[in-house]
Amino acid sequence: MKKKPLILITNDDGITAPGLRSLIKVMNQIGEVVVVAPDSPQSAMGHAITINNTLFCKKEKIDDGPQVEYSTSGTPADCVKLAVNEILDRKPDICVSGINHGSNASINVIYSGTMSAAIEAGIEGIPAVGFSLLDYNWDADFSPCNDHIKNIVENVLVNGLKKGVVLNVNFPKLSNDKIKGVKICRQAKSYWEEEFDKRVSPLGKNYYWLTGNFVNLDEGDDTDHWALENDYISIVPIQFDLTAHDYVNDLKLWNFEK
Repeated sequence: MKKKPLILITNDDGITAPGLRSLIKVMNQIGEVVVVAPDSPQSAMGHAITINNTLFCKKEKIDDGPQVEYSTSGTPADCVKLAVNEILDRKPDICVSGINHGSNASINVIYSGTMSAAIEAGIEGIPAVGFSLLDYNWDADFSPCNDHIKNIVENVLVNGLKKGVVLNVNFPKLSNDKIKGVKICRQAKSYWEEEFDKRVSPLGKNYYWLTGNFVNLDEGDDTDHWALENDYISIVPIQFDLTAHDYVNDLKLWNFEK
């Protein structure tokens, strides 16, 4: 009998987040599931890891099902490191992160704890996918994502991923019959135009809330932003080698010798 694939699940919204609970149910249809997720929300943590504080981990049982679950006091990247080095007895066949409450398309991938967990798995040599839904509501309906997630994960298990590459998958906020299909995309060029809402506490101390507006600089119809705006699921292959390879030769022409 063929052994079921070992699937590591994590996220950045925390172990009780509805998006994670939905993802667990889908992955239970495919393989043996182990969940290692933060014990509290860790959104926008990027690739932070815990190095100067203690890291706690405990076994949990939140929903019915065959999955094994652990919560940690750490970041999403910590969760993957703990899973690989301390919890699992073998390397997972795949790591899936999410389903995130909100977009991780375009520039958001840089800040995302969801995607950083997937990237950490990729660094460990594990095929990995991050899933996000463009709905920040805690009670968002994740059901339209389920069949597509199952199909994407099964494709990765069959075909594998190129070394150094993980998938960033974003879903539009639509019912399943309104989703037009899947687009393989590039990341749109964009940024956040940030503002700080300055306030004063009752004790007279200044404090700030970060706010801002998303600015899309990219008019291409091959981007994740375009796909989501036009009712498609976007899949972007991303890499954690940040070298600007096409600029290396230009820099070699500079004079760095004193």
